Amino acid sequence: MRYWWVALLAVLAACEFFKPKEVTNEPPIAKAMESYLYSSDLEGLVAPNTSNADSTKIVAKYVEDWVKKQLMISRSSQAIDFNEAEIERKVLDYRYALMVHSFEKKYIDENLNRVVGPEDIESYYKNKSDNFLLKQNILKCLFVQTPKDAPNLSQFRRNFRAYPDGNLEDLMSYVAQFATKSFMEDTTWIIFDDLILGTPLGTLQDKNQFLSKNTYSETSDDNYIYFLKIFDYKISDEISPLEFIREDIETIIINKRKLALKKELEAKIYEEAEKNNEFEIYSN
Repeated sequence: MRYWWVALLAVLAACEFFKPKEVTNEPPIAKAMESYLYSSDLEGLVAPNTSNADSTKIVAKYVEDWVKKQLMISRSSQAIDFNEAEIERKVLDYRYALMVHSFEKKYIDENLNRVVGPEDIESYYKNKSDNFLLKQNILKCLFVQTPKDAPNLSQFRRNFRAYPDGNLEDLMSYVAQFATKSFMEDTTWIIFDDLILGTPLGTLQDKNQFLSKNTYSETSDDNYIYFLKIFDYKISDEISPLEFIREDIETIIINKRKLALKKELEAKIYEEAEKNNEFEIYSN
């Protein structure tokens, strides 16, 4: 039973990858064990307008892969005593699963409401907030990395510390001209570890304590100065702010709607079949 996938491959290969030699007069282009590959099996393999050189490579690769596959199938059939009925059942199950999946996908595509309003997201967050515990520390902040030899650092420092007061135009202009790395979206949550990666703060032993005790930080290394101003923060294992997971919740809601449509389709088909006496269940 552990090797059913090998058997499934064998059956699929038998159906799709070769024809017995006796059913065609077409000359084969390859043979592996008792299996034959024909030019007609390669129809559609090479896209139109493909160069002759590329076409030759594509065909050669396909033939080589085909031979390897046939040899693996042959060896596996010799090494393992397969249950043919079980193999056939799995092949049919796989085929029917593909058919049902395509049918369900078509129904979902035609009926899915992809509009998720703010009230839907907020309601889900309110009811399921315990499912959204943070796995990392996050914060709202300003962060700027500048070279140590950047000009007018004292003035920039004053504007940075005074934010959102002070000369915002000068602050943003300075960041645009001289910062080698920056994050200036003060209303957007960002993962703390991502922000401080490669900076002196990246070696902090107690990041929770740092966040709780600092609203401003200035550190440096041999080449850069790192400015950080913190406006808000959340510690790992706290409930995530809605803004940080809004897109995740939207995806969850859409997926739940898809699942509901699958169940709806199944129920509709069952009810219609029952109404039309299209099935019977016999009691023992």
